[in-house]
Amino acid sequence: MLGTGGRAVAFGAGLCTACGWALSEAVAAPAPPSWADPFTAADVVFLAILFGTVAFAAVSATAFLRARNRAEAENAALRLQVADLRATLDAAEAIADRDDEALIAWSPKQDAPMMTGTLPDATGAPRERAGFLAFGTWLQPESAARLDQAVDRLRHGGEAFDLTIVSRSGRLIDAHGSTGGVAAIVRFRDLSGDQLVRAETAARHDLLEAEVEAMRTMFAIATMPIWLRDEGGHLTWVNAAYAAAVAAADEGDAIARGLELFDATGRRDIEASRDDTGVIHKTLPAIVDGTRCIYDVAAVTTANGSGGIAVDVTAAEAAEAALRREIDFHARTLDQLTTAVAIFGADKRLKSCNAAYRSLFDLDPGFLESAPEETAILDRLRAERKLPEQADYKSWRTDHLSAYGSNETRERIWHLPDEQTLRVIANPNPQGGMTWVYENMTEHLDLESRYNALIRVQGETLDHLGEGVAVFGSDGKLRLHNPAFRDILGLDPDLLAGGPHVSDVIAACRQPNDDDAEWERFTAGVAGLDEARRGFGGRMERADARIVDYATGPLPGGQTMVTFVDVTDSVRVERALVERNEALEAADTLKNAFVHHVSYELRSPLTNIIGFTELLASDTVGPLNDRQEEYVGYIRASGGTLMAIVNDILDLATIDAGIMELDLGPVDVAAVVAATIEGLQDRVQESRVTIETDIPPNIGGFIADETRLRQILFNLLANAVEFSPQDASVRLNVRREGGSIDFVVADEGPGIPADFVEAAFDRFASMPQGAARGGAGLGLAIVKSFVELHGGSVAIQSEPDRGSRVTVRLPARPGIAVAAE
Repeated sequence: MLGTGGRAVAFGAGLCTACGWALSEAVAAPAPPSWADPFTAADVVFLAILFGTVAFAAVSATAFLRARNRAEAENAALRLQVADLRATLDAAEAIADRDDEALIAWSPKQDAPMMTGTLPDATGAPRERAGFLAFGTWLQPESAARLDQAVDRLRHGGEAFDLTIVSRSGRLIDAHGSTGGVAAIVRFRDLSGDQLVRAETAARHDLLEAEVEAMRTMFAIATMPIWLRDEGGHLTWVNAAYAAAVAAADEGDAIARGLELFDATGRRDIEASRDDTGVIHKTLPAIVDGTRCIYDVAAVTTANGSGGIAVDVTAAEAAEAALRREIDFHARTLDQLTTAVAIFGADKRLKSCNAAYRSLFDLDPGFLESAPEETAILDRLRAERKLPEQADYKSWRTDHLSAYGSNETRERIWHLPDEQTLRVIANPNPQGGMTWVYENMTEHLDLESRYNALIRVQGETLDHLGEGVAVFGSDGKLRLHNPAFRDILGLDPDLLAGGPHVSDVIAACRQPNDDDAEWERFTAGVAGLDEARRGFGGRMERADARIVDYATGPLPGGQTMVTFVDVTDSVRVERALVERNEALEAADTLKNAFVHHVSYELRSPLTNIIGFTELLASDTVGPLNDRQEEYVGYIRASGGTLMAIVNDILDLATIDAGIMELDLGPVDVAAVVAATIEGLQDRVQESRVTIETDIPPNIGGFIADETRLRQILFNLLANAVEFSPQDASVRLNVRREGGSIDFVVADEGPGIPADFVEAAFDRFASMPQGAARGGAGLGLAIVKSFVELHGGSVAIQSEPDRGSRVTVRLPARPGIAVAAE
């Protein structure tokens, strides 16, 4: 290093060089003139320069010597200073080069930073400089990013820092950055002992501060009310949601006024709900903006106060209630289904099932309520033989349960040992688990089988019907027909096979002289667009003398069914029967007129005969001998019999004409029976038959026509006496049964043949039995007519050789019909 002296020496050396050049020039020049010669101006200048140069050279030499001495003294001092600096640097390097800390220095005059020292291997920090400076390779990403940013600010802005960073091995490292002159220096030190504790505490403190700040920020912007209280229970902090809920201007207003979200009762409930840990969970109502809301309150109490948060669950409560109602509705709906449904969770346990499921497999409700696994249910069903018979049950069960691992719907058919057939559908649930649907196909398959059989039977029946049947579609084209349709209308089978339109069918079967209006009506009924589709029918008399009845009827889907019946023979028979019936009606009218005429014509002479006979039998006209009295008696008896027949005929005629009226009134049953038996004494004595009666003393009476009742009993008893053998007995029993009076007449005669019992009540029906020749056949007909006029019934029970039993049942009050016995 050269100082001021050096520069002077250099200048002096230059000056000497210049003087030497000047001297050499002077020697080489011509000899100057002698001193005697006069001096010129040039000579004077030359001499001045020369003397000045010499003087300056002497001065410069002196200065050079002095400067060199000073320079040597300065160089000696500098060498001592460099030696001291080198000693200091060696000491600093010795001090900085430690195993527990590293130092990195960046200098503007150096391209690469200088590094001294290393960190312990446990930190994972590389020992070489390049690896160490790649902070992201041995520090955690967050720490590496923070350190890179801090070093950049230090190098470019001189901003010091003090960080605690974490290596990938989890060791804490203190990084301190500062400036030294123009250099940026960062010192890394592995923390241990008290320093580590302090660093960890500081890190936790920073983390807690960050967490608290984040939580306060989060609480402040939270939409649910949040509050803090001091030891006295006074509000110290609330968020905006709390202030809005209590209708405060802002958070400070809510704290200053002490506005409470819950009323006193709610706050007492909160205090009462505190457990041993000081934690409180309670659902409470509150009034917000005039609306009742439900809050889920969570609060905690510490030694320094308490805090709480209220979550508005009004919508959740409403949604939960709606969900419960929806679940209950679905459960009720499922229970109404006839299809068995079982829902299993992701854990393969039963969650719910409907009544059809319980009924189908007859499972114990207690067992189902225990939420059994499906494996347990399958095992129980297998034990009760309610699963399909399997040679390898375990493999079958594994395949069945494999549906839980599939996202697709599966379907299987189960044929159970009890001959039931189930359609089993496995439908995966979006939340996991499975919904099993068991559709009992037994009835469906049975119905399908019977339906197919019915269709075949109907097809066969349709093909063998004598009536022609055809079905036309909504487009008027033939869809279905039977052979009789083809034969009745005389249609070509090839035409029908192509499904012709109804107009084509009519054109093919129309004959001369057919009624065009009838065919047009038929076409409109089949292919018309009338919304009010109604069936109709008609009759066609064809040119070939055939008579065809047709009818149409609407079917679903706009279809129409038509039927054709060949009624030629039926019409002919009907016409013949109508003609015959008209003839019979005319004959019956003539017969009735004849009977009425004869009856009235016979009644007058019979009255005269009976009157004169009774006059002869009296002593008015004189006495008669025994033979005359006998003959008069015969005449009187025959006249009375004939008069009774004529009266019966007249009664029947009156009934047929519908003009017979009953003279209803109170009737004494015992008195009527006695009077009727009294009128039969002549016949009883003649036939030597005994009439026995069985009438309860309290039989009382009832409402009836007494004359017609006596006529009924007279005919029954007379008929029984007529057909009873001598010395026999006829029994008359009278009973009151509920709302009716029963008269039962039984005899010991030969009985009535079974083939004649139904005809016994017909008019003029008579059958001689043994010695009895039979009557006119009007007695039982009169009985039946009078009994039915009373609203009663009559019935006969008889067996050959065991007599007959006739029961007449009359209502105790008129207008109440009674059933036959």
